[in-house]
Amino acid sequence: MRIALLSAALFAALATPAAAQSDDAYAPARAIVADIGKIVTPNGVQETFEVTLGGARQVVNVRGSDRNNPILIFVHGGPGAVEMPFAWAFQRPWEDVFTVVQYDQRGAGRSYPLNDPATLAPTMTVERYRDDAIELIELLKKRYAKRKVVLMGHSWGSIVGLSVAVKRPDLLHAYVGVGQGIDFREGEKAGMAWTRAKALAAGNKEAVAAIDALAPYPSGAFTIAKADGWRKYAIPYGSLIYNKPDLKYYFQTPRLSPEYSEADRQAWGKGSEFSVTTLWPRLADVSFMKVKKMDVPLVFLLGRHDYTVPSPVAAQWFAQIKAPSKKLVWLEHSAHMPMVEEPGHFFAALLDAVLPLTKEKK
Repeated sequence: MRIALLSAALFAALATPAAAQSDDAYAPARAIVADIGKIVTPNGVQETFEVTLGGARQVVNVRGSDRNNPILIFVHGGPGAVEMPFAWAFQRPWEDVFTVVQYDQRGAGRSYPLNDPATLAPTMTVERYRDDAIELIELLKKRYAKRKVVLMGHSWGSIVGLSVAVKRPDLLHAYVGVGQGIDFREGEKAGMAWTRAKALAAGNKEAVAAIDALAPYPSGAFTIAKADGWRKYAIPYGSLIYNKPDLKYYFQTPRLSPEYSEADRQAWGKGSEFSVTTLWPRLADVSFMKVKKMDVPLVFLLGRHDYTVPSPVAAQWFAQIKAPSKKLVWLEHSAHMPMVEEPGHFFAALLDAVLPLTKEKK
């Protein structure tokens, strides 16, 4: 889920020369961002490397001011919507208290050109992404001498992350869900209903008719074209970023990222289109509705106005789940991207609700 669902084609469009200036035009600004963000503390860590997870080569980025801090792994959305090139805009404060890990999943971003798409496509299942994440956790635990980590899943990544928490709670201090998906069909149904109501109130007959024409979706065939068919109307109403229908500048954020070259951004577009087209039909019946108990502390950070992956569905599930501890934090002025929309409140929630969970009892 996440931005890839507003349109896989948008990623490809943004990556083409016609969509923006050449890479050289952004080089001075990128150098400034790189210098400001450089980790200079004696015990800090700032590295990018390749690993092989489940037979697929994937790119990992690790940043933090003190490698003794707990590890927080961010599982990006999409499918295929990498967070690494956006992270410079919101992640830096996290790095003072966590060692933060971003990785481009199989078929996504900088990992996309490292593997043959035809070979990769049959492996792209929730189970395989879950097990990739488990392998990564094990690898990072050894590399940085940690017993456990915090796993944060965003949007599509929240499906992967929650799946890890169900299967291997022993690996985690906590699981943090952001833009949390619980049931794909229920989420699509709620998002479509909200968008239709907004369009009806605005007198947007075209949008109402277009959404009605998608029926019987989300029943029946599950295609990305159907998912995009209602989201293109939802986003101008603030389903993705609250009160901000024009996302042009948001999508330019990666052009200032020190982690992403122009070639990497082209891979980002191609990988997004490949990932979401390949995976979406396989996700129709993915659901956590039958999960009633978790064996790991849970924290959900939900945007009050999120109807890209509707937060009411996640909140309803959270209310009935049993866990060693659980806390739901509402970001009142956010939709699907609360770490970008309310970075201060989001970081405060990490300090208040997540960081204490990493202090293991003796």
